[in-house]
Amino acid sequence: MMSGDRFRWGLAAKLAVCVIASTAAFFALFGWINLRVARRQSLALVNASAERLTDIILRSTRYDMLHDDREALDHTVRDVGAEPGIHSIRIYNNEGRLTLSTVEQPAKHVHLATRDINNAPECSNAACHVHPANQKRLGVIHASISLDTVEAQMAQNTTTLSCFLAGAILLGCVTALAFMWLVVYRPVKELMKGTHRVAGGDFDYRLPVHSDDELGDLAESFNKMTERVAGVQARIEQEVRRKTTELERVYKSLLASEKMASIGKLAATVAHEINNPLFGILTYSRLVARDLARQDIPQRDELIEQLQTIERESKRCGDLVKNLLTFSRQAPSHRELNDCNTIVHRAAILVKHKLDLQSVELTENLAADLPRIECDANQVQQVILILMVNAAEAMPRGGKLEVTTALGADGEKCVVTVKDTGNGIPEDVLPHIFDPFFTTKSDPNRTGLGLAVARSIVEQHGGDLSVTSTPRVGTEFQVSLPLGSDATGPRSPATPEKVFV
Repeated sequence: MMSGDRFRWGLAAKLAVCVIASTAAFFALFGWINLRVARRQSLALVNASAERLTDIILRSTRYDMLHDDREALDHTVRDVGAEPGIHSIRIYNNEGRLTLSTVEQPAKHVHLATRDINNAPECSNAACHVHPANQKRLGVIHASISLDTVEAQMAQNTTTLSCFLAGAILLGCVTALAFMWLVVYRPVKELMKGTHRVAGGDFDYRLPVHSDDELGDLAESFNKMTERVAGVQARIEQEVRRKTTELERVYKSLLASEKMASIGKLAATVAHEINNPLFGILTYSRLVARDLARQDIPQRDELIEQLQTIERESKRCGDLVKNLLTFSRQAPSHRELNDCNTIVHRAAILVKHKLDLQSVELTENLAADLPRIECDANQVQQVILILMVNAAEAMPRGGKLEVTTALGADGEKCVVTVKDTGNGIPEDVLPHIFDPFFTTKSDPNRTGLGLAVARSIVEQHGGDLSVTSTPRVGTEFQVSLPLGSDATGPRSPATPEKVFV
């Protein structure tokens, strides 16, 4: 395997080199020992043959030596020396003088065997009486045996053994390589591939399990590890997405709060600046209208009507100023413990006439035994009234309006839900409905401050105002207000469901 410009020995390559080298060394040592043993055995056989040869020569020439028949001795020795494999035969007397020798046959390698010719009683008692009885050794027989046949056999054995060892080494290496490829290299390669895939982020990758040995256990452990890592990664990604969504929501909320605060400051400044002039305009228009009513002058009625228009528009501007002050949280707030069901019911009574004119069916589902909330009852009633009026305007041809009160899931808030069956709010409009001065109504008298004021009041009370809408199905507003510090005090009585048609 290449790593950059440097060659790296892999585990399988190292193991293969080690196995091949050890196999070759083992068979080479086995062959060398086998050849040494075979050579030693062959030399031992040659030595034994040489000893038998000298013994045969000594026994064959015994009769000729006893009768001192040199011619017969010479014939016997030469006949024996002419046998294949015998290089030469020499007989020396006791003084070391050569007395008999055969013709030497060509040989590169010879083995010399020596045997003493000892004196025997029958030899000293013979008629020739050549040797005295006290002479123990009469001479020496030297028999040279050719080793060419042995060397040729050893060379042939060496060649045969070398071929056998080469084949055995080759077969052993091939078997070892195949074994390492199947049992070691391939599982390790798959494990490396799996680790690279997991390191790259693919936690769904699983290793194939080919065996039930240690590598199989390793593959199963790897799969369990990646499965757990994938689960942890999924939980981390889910938590990151949740935190990201929460941060985005908080960021948007902070951005909206900052925008609302800036607009609130501007609204408060404008409201304070125009409140006194409006009051003066309204006062003087009433005074002038009263004075004109006492006089009989031309176009009096027309002038009075114009003054009434000025008065009416001044009142509308005054209401706008009041809403601006409420939106900017400058209006005074009187908080005390109040029953949420009572506040909702009062708002329903105020809007009932408008609902009847539009054929809207109002249903009140007021939960019993609700803890009281610490709030400004008039401001909270204004919030509910704004939501119900908006719901009624979303159903100009009739529909159903449902107002529900309940204890929040956390048990720390009172939740008021206003749900209608109108046309719903388009998705592109929904993010802007709480923006000040934003309105989709064609009525020029609409200021677009209703929902902005409602949300401002709810947030001023430490609550939350949310909305969900489905086009052509309806809209649902949910107001969550924290319970009062005396939440364990008197609670709302059981209130039956009220339906106004």
